[in-house]
Amino acid sequence: MRKKVVAGNWKCNTNLQEGVELAKAVNEAVAKNGAKDVVVVLGTPFTHITGVVDAVDTNRIGVASQNCAAEAKGAYTGEVSAAMVKSTGAEYVILGHSERREYYGETSEILNKKVALTLENGLTPIYCCGEALDIREAGTQNDFVKTQLEETVFNLSAEDFSKIIIAYEPIWAIGTGVTASSEQAQEMLAFIRGLIADKFGAAVAEETSILYGGSCNPKNANELFANPDIDGGLIGGASLKAEDFLAIINAY
Repeated sequence: MRKKVVAGNWKCNTNLQEGVELAKAVNEAVAKNGAKDVVVVLGTPFTHITGVVDAVDTNRIGVASQNCAAEAKGAYTGEVSAAMVKSTGAEYVILGHSERREYYGETSEILNKKVALTLENGLTPIYCCGEALDIREAGTQNDFVKTQLEETVFNLSAEDFSKIIIAYEPIWAIGTGVTASSEQAQEMLAFIRGLIADKFGAAVAEETSILYGGSCNPKNANELFANPDIDGGLIGGASLKAEDFLAIINAY
């Protein structure tokens, strides 16, 4: 039975104090009313990780870094290595987010290094893929997403691939208020699961958690999560309010 996962992505929003207070509010809400069979993850800025780890019950809520360096260590001023992330108590790393690809030039070569270092340090990658609006309008979204996967996580062994989480995020739906329809989301996630089955076998595909990310909110989460191949969400803006995030967690 594959895991249901609801992961927040706070991006560059809260300051440290705000982030810790938000984490405490989510922790309290989940403790009182959270779905017991859903894995909850808070994706925080580097500055927040230790504070958030201390603020939550880590048996119930996991903490994710939003990125890590492509090098293990060395003279890389301003970078945070996977080993450094691991030392904070975080368990997950969000990798390949469209904003990292677009704004910071992250290529498949860079992401290959990041995925490998994340796994080497016992962290779980939440690996993002997804297409821009022009690709969707051209009808080539399947080929685009397939290439993103083939150039990165499909280079892993079946054993290592089984340790990651995939998040499909149509770029045209991130922070726009436009959500992929339930049918569009299910179609793409089923396609991704089929690719995984072709590469690693049906058993690995069946156990891989694949999330939807793209303006998922309390109003549409239930409809999205009702689809057989959607195993949860990578949640942006709606994860910044504890009550909204809890509503999405409880959409299962």
